[in-house]
Amino acid sequence: MSIKKISKEQPSDFEFNKKNLEEAQKIIKNYPDGKQQSAVMPLLYLAQKQNDNWIPLVAMKYIAKLLSMPYIKVYEVATFYSCLLYTSDAADE
Repeated sequence: MSIKKISKEQPSDFEFNKKNLEEAQKIIKNYPDGKQQSAVMPLLYLAQKQNDNWIPLVAMKYIAKLLSMPYIKVYEVATFYSCLLYTSDAADE
């Protein structure tokens, strides 16, 4: 089992582009009131696709704010699932 590490080089900011923001809003609307935080996985995947197949920490913080949930909860999900990558260097995995 390999240990995945957070990339040392991180962008200073992240926002969904217009297309992905619209997609994120559609995804969030699929969840009932009070359960929108369940959209965290598809939003992380969307951020990963937008950001050259990895999720920077600022994207996790952006998603946390978008879903009104603690950043650490988004981080826990992102680091738990092996299909989500949080390093820009695949060789480190």
